[in-house]
Amino acid sequence: MAVPTPRGVPADPAATPVPPELAELLRAQLPRVADEVEEEVRRQVPEYGLPSGAVYRENLRAGVVQALTLFIDHIADPRDQRAAMATTYYEIGRGVALEGRSLDAVQSALRVGGLHAWRLMGRTAEELGLDSQVVAALGELAFRTVHEVAEAAAAGYADARSGSADELERRRGRLLDLLLGDGPVSLEEVQDLAHGARWRVPSRVAVIALAAPADPRTEDRPPAMPGALADMDSRPPRVLVPDPEGYGRFGGRSFVLGLGGRPAAVGPTVPVSEAARSLRWATRALGLMGRGVLPRQGVVLCADHLSTLLLHGDEPLLAQLEARVLAPLDAASEGQRARLAETLLAWLLSGSNVPDVAARLHIHPQTVRYRLRQLEKLFGESLHDPGTRLDLILALRSAASRESERDSRTDKNRDGF
Repeated sequence: MAVPTPRGVPADPAATPVPPELAELLRAQLPRVADEVEEEVRRQVPEYGLPSGAVYRENLRAGVVQALTLFIDHIADPRDQRAAMATTYYEIGRGVALEGRSLDAVQSALRVGGLHAWRLMGRTAEELGLDSQVVAALGELAFRTVHEVAEAAAAGYADARSGSADELERRRGRLLDLLLGDGPVSLEEVQDLAHGARWRVPSRVAVIALAAPADPRTEDRPPAMPGALADMDSRPPRVLVPDPEGYGRFGGRSFVLGLGGRPAAVGPTVPVSEAARSLRWATRALGLMGRGVLPRQGVVLCADHLSTLLLHGDEPLLAQLEARVLAPLDAASEGQRARLAETLLAWLLSGSNVPDVAARLHIHPQTVRYRLRQLEKLFGESLHDPGTRLDLILALRSAASRESERDSRTDKNRDGF
């Protein structure tokens, strides 16, 4: 493993004039030096000194002894030990990443421990009466060793983090596929996949269906939402949001900005095992947005449009209802049909209150009464039957939605959705 060499340090450790026999003299001091280095690391690096830092302290003694042993072996034979040192600390850095810990504490321990070990060993070399040039060379070797093992640890950490992140994304993708798939979902299977994906299983979720970006060249990034699972490659892109009722964000300014201005439909909040149902309604709402039945832009909450979604849940059946219930209007002229249908729906929704109908349609009450007399001729006593009134409301709302959809088609190219 190649590691950078600090500026001003000889490139070849074998050329450093440190006598190999010094290795055995320093090895005799290793237990005492290890004790003092361990104590110094605990004192200067908080993670190793706090009562809660058991995970850091657990292998500290073994790590100190190993580092000192490798350093001394490096003196005895640099060619054999240099690769071993790099490999050892590469694995240490990799292990730290896989445990989900920061490398900062390890790097600090290496710097503190290396400096203190050099002071102690340098003092031993002076006590042995070694030449000052040898002591200086020993210091250079210590500096090189700390630098190389720190670089090796950083490389191992970076490689593991990269691989771990990719694997984590794959696991979260499998979890999302399970939650939003067509088959039945067991909480045991969800819990098992969620553990490997490092995802806390919520009690309730909602699914967002997103319209395609206005510019297809734009990178399709998921909205920044804590704990969300996203699949931006699906059509439509979808984002599963945990505990949505606790966020209070759907439709808020920050949420809309996070979507980058793209239209979105938020499915109803459901138990986590029923996430596919939330996706199904969000997808249907997004389709109705594209057709102009629901608002074409912004964020549409399915919870605010349940009757519209129900109305369009089976459109062939709805067409049958509309044709049967509104058949009496066929006796009126085409121009009269639209005005009578509008008046009838307003009358039914206003509780048969003529002044309210007039205010809603911006016409004179006498005009309303005139149209109602025409409607009574066409529909007869059925206008006062509760069941027929409900069917009329559904059929008239369907007809009004279809008219709105027809009008919105002219705006489709302009809005890009």
